[in-house]
Amino acid sequence: MGAGVSDPDLTGPTRYGDIVVVGGGCYGGYYVRQLRRARAAGALAWDRLLVVDRDPACAVARAEQDARANDAGHDARTIVVTRDWTLFFHEYLAGAAGRGVEAVAADAIVPSPLMPHLMSQWLVARARRRWPGRGIRLAPLDGAVDVPWQRPGADGTHYVSFATWECPINCVEPRRCPHTRGARAWSLPTTVRAFVETARLAGRRIDGPAVLHCTHRAYGVGMFGVADVLRADALVADAAAARAAEVLVGTVSHCHGALSLLALAAPD
Repeated sequence: MGAGVSDPDLTGPTRYGDIVVVGGGCYGGYYVRQLRRARAAGALAWDRLLVVDRDPACAVARAEQDARANDAGHDARTIVVTRDWTLFFHEYLAGAAGRGVEAVAADAIVPSPLMPHLMSQWLVARARRRWPGRGIRLAPLDGAVDVPWQRPGADGTHYVSFATWECPINCVEPRRCPHTRGARAWSLPTTVRAFVETARLAGRRIDGPAVLHCTHRAYGVGMFGVADVLRADALVADAAAARAAEVLVGTVSHCHGALSLLALAAPD
């Protein structure tokens, strides 16, 4: 089998409700093809595959239009949503929150390597709606994460990686790193938790972290759960209900990630 391809699950497919793919261009098109390969092999099944892109002529949209026009097996369960990512998640995750964690347990998000930290954007917007007029912002980490590569973004996001090289899109982050050819002795969820613990020992109270761990489910496609985003929102709501709080949120795989520190002023 080629790189990034998993063996089919002989006990039956892993079932999803919604799978949301961020972007319908080069990356999103690759993920859609791989997901369909996984479904054909009996590894995955889903109710809806939502591909979100603000361009109505993105690659996935064109492919779906061609399939309809040529009667080439168009998949009615694939829905291209022409929407800005931030606006889409503003509505989609609010709807998920209304349904509750248990109701969205089978829903997942496939992130794009080039997307902004959309989940932290939603959590900030959610907190501002919950506590209008209260000071809520993204704060700098004010400390280095124990990784070989990291950069602050202009929007306050802190990008981190264990790789100082360019990784292929279909890397499934196996236990033996394809680049170093040695054992992968690192995992960002563990490293992010250690960063928070170190900060606490130094006297800085950081809540969380809320870790949205993107794991590779089948055929080189990584996802994290919608329910995990709702749990992160509940963590923010609990931590800052009666006091000022800083909550670290990370959307990470084993090797790469985006970190945001939500700073919430004390309530009046």
